[in-house]
Amino acid sequence: MPASPPTTTLDPADWDRLRAQGHRMLDDMIDHLASLSVQPVWQPAPDHVRAAFDAPLPLEPTELSDVHVDFRSLVLPYHGGNLHSGFMGWVQGGGTPVGMLAEMLAGGLNANLGGRDHMPIAVETPVMRWVRDIFSFPESAGGLFLTGASQANFIAVLIARMRALGRDVRRCGLGDAPLVAYTSTEAHGCIPRGFDMAGIGTANLRMIPVDAGFRIDLAALRAAIARDRAAGLTPFLVIGSAGTVNTGAIDDLDGLADIATAENLHFHVDGALGSLGVLAPDLKPLFAGIERADSLAFDFHKWAQVPYDAGFILVRQALHLRQTFGAEAAYLARAKTGLAAGDWWPSDDGPDLSRGFRALKAWFTIRTYGLKALGASISANCALARALGRRIEAEPRLELIAPVALNVVCFGVVQNDPEVSINAAIVERLHLDGAVAPSMTRIAGRSVIRAAIVNHRTSIDDIERLVERVLFFGRGLNVRD
Repeated sequence: MPASPPTTTLDPADWDRLRAQGHRMLDDMIDHLASLSVQPVWQPAPDHVRAAFDAPLPLEPTELSDVHVDFRSLVLPYHGGNLHSGFMGWVQGGGTPVGMLAEMLAGGLNANLGGRDHMPIAVETPVMRWVRDIFSFPESAGGLFLTGASQANFIAVLIARMRALGRDVRRCGLGDAPLVAYTSTEAHGCIPRGFDMAGIGTANLRMIPVDAGFRIDLAALRAAIARDRAAGLTPFLVIGSAGTVNTGAIDDLDGLADIATAENLHFHVDGALGSLGVLAPDLKPLFAGIERADSLAFDFHKWAQVPYDAGFILVRQALHLRQTFGAEAAYLARAKTGLAAGDWWPSDDGPDLSRGFRALKAWFTIRTYGLKALGASISANCALARALGRRIEAEPRLELIAPVALNVVCFGVVQNDPEVSINAAIVERLHLDGAVAPSMTRIAGRSVIRAAIVNHRTSIDDIERLVERVLFFGRGLNVRD
């Protein structure tokens, strides 16, 4: 009799032992979240911690409990900081315990959301409908979960390209098509990157100047379109920002929609930073016109506090996704019944055949907290930003560099020596100090401190702590003080 084949399962021999270890791991993460207020926002990993990751290729098994011990000592204390209430550096959500638990459930299912007939895909469908309703898009709208708004903005460029040149562009390429598009000088860096990846070229993206409020100048936009048409070029796309990355400025979306309609342009909105502000009744009027967009990119993992990653593309006409990405393949043949059935295969509408179950953590978050609570958190963030702006204006040693349009505050220390910029050095010291963590940006050639308030845990105490620590480190660096 031939020998039996070797056992290949990776399941445990002792499920109860795994269960106990799993409970310890979950308890550790809940303890971590519950104790954030007494932890530093961030701390640098020592050399011996980094050296631990130089270990050789593991050929033999290691006890799960031992790997967990390494996680606790080598990874957990040195995380990126965005969970903490004092994190104000980049536009990253703080996550929630509910989102963490939902991510665990999604990992347990290990579902591939590319297609086929199973209920995880059905979870994505109502979330898409909720998104459509949140932004007042028509019933014809469709959408898709993605890694983030960078990917969503890129997809919008591809959709606009397809609308301008027809579906043959997928087979024949751009050829000599003289396509040009428009956005502001304050647009996120992923926008020109999308033109690079789409083969259109960054030189064909016109960066339109902004007004005193850092919003796209509509008169300059109209003039640029007219010049390009006179030169024989083909304007096809205009991209507005619902919250710019530098200052949180919101473009005149209604005005952009009017221009797009008059000029027959695809109107896309990059709403990664701020578009979910529509959930807050006091902020929603700021986004008037967003409902007129042909496509919208945003992130659940920012103001909706869903764990990373959870980006989304919303398209006014769902058919445009299918026209941009749909393709037949023998190994993806459909059936009327069985696992190969299903009314909607997301792989038809986007670039990914293999897709994680991102919708579950969004579904859990929205259902558990409700949109009113999420909107209230967003409103509170903006109220804190306004309070910080007022505090800066009242402090003679600080100066406000840009208007507080939403949840981003750009400011700096009033310097006795204008030839020396100390704001960047202050930010580095703040990070090492561990109490608060803003970031740095540049406005009109100046290095400035940038506080982006996105975390639902951030309070007025964190705002006061930021001001106090900036003043403290500023005194030490302002050499003529």
